[in-house]
Amino acid sequence: MKLLLLSNSTNAGEPYLGWTKPFISDFLKRNSITEVLFVPYAGVNLSQESLTKSYAVYEEKVALVFKDWDVKLKSIHHFNDPNEAVINAKCIAVGGGNTFHLVAEMHRTGIMRSIRERVLEGIPFMGWSAGANVACPSLRTTNDMPIIQPASFDCLNLIPFQINPHYLDANPVGHGGETRQQRIEEFLSINREIKIAGLREASLIEVENESISLKGYKPLRLFQYGKEPIEIEQGSDLSFLM
Repeated sequence: MKLLLLSNSTNAGEPYLGWTKPFISDFLKRNSITEVLFVPYAGVNLSQESLTKSYAVYEEKVALVFKDWDVKLKSIHHFNDPNEAVINAKCIAVGGGNTFHLVAEMHRTGIMRSIRERVLEGIPFMGWSAGANVACPSLRTTNDMPIIQPASFDCLNLIPFQINPHYLDANPVGHGGETRQQRIEEFLSINREIKIAGLREASLIEVENESISLKGYKPLRLFQYGKEPIEIEQGSDLSFLM
């Protein structure tokens, strides 16, 4: 497998996909990628009159960045048969947004299964935020509100652990609810065998077959049931998670 799983698309005050550019650029070049099939289903934009319009705006935004690398990007929503588009794809990118809506549409269209099959065959896959979450066994470690009920919470199951994108240590001043760590510990109390990677913003996980590494600019926080969380520094080999 060839996976690039990014915690987020944009850091505060930076251009869209700004911090990701060196990593996406390297991934594209190493895998000789010149065209990408984009999955925009996480993009639920209230300023647009329809989801189709939201997808088109999202596609344009991402395509503009990929154009800098001479890579052609086309959204899957243009195709009458999404699964045929997946079968013919050279690389797949899944954008961030609402994970519940993304997963609902991936199950509805059937591309959850077809993308998994293609990625296991070796085509490169990248995703940011919700797009990274769907590489996991389940969407259950998303931070998003369940605005729609998917047919299943099951995801691509390309990696055997869960990612919590945008992992945040701090508890906002005046906030009386649970911290992110407490929410994750709730999950672990029910799902004791699963490891969770708290992937901070400006960080990513790259998978190359059985090799997996942490890249970006911040450490990862690893959660396991019954154990204290572990801080894993940038550049570390994460192959033990596979």
